[in-house]
Amino acid sequence: MNWILLIIGGLFEVGFATCLGKAKESSGVTATMWLVGFLVCLTISMVLLYKATQTLPIGTAYAVWTGIGAVGTVLVGIFIFKEPADFWRVFFTTTLIASIIGLKFVSSH
Repeated sequence: MNWILLIIGGLFEVGFATCLGKAKESSGVTATMWLVGFLVCLTISMVLLYKATQTLPIGTAYAVWTGIGAVGTVLVGIFIFKEPADFWRVFFTTTLIASIIGLKFVSSH
């Protein structure tokens, strides 16, 4: 169950990074709403990370959480913010995904 919480927490990390990007593109009330979304996603993400570390090793949990956030944020950058998807960016994102999966398999929980 804590692996599921960790994955969901990582997805909320993607959410707070996305909200920051959208707030940067916005102004006024719209920017404020994106910043509220950032705070909500940040809080949920941190709480889920905390819950997951109750039974998972902190090093593994944190690495997986940040990895999910990093990969998700790169994908959001490419698909939503139209950032470049060059070979090296895709290559290193793929190696990060492989590392996240590897950490899951070698974890003792």
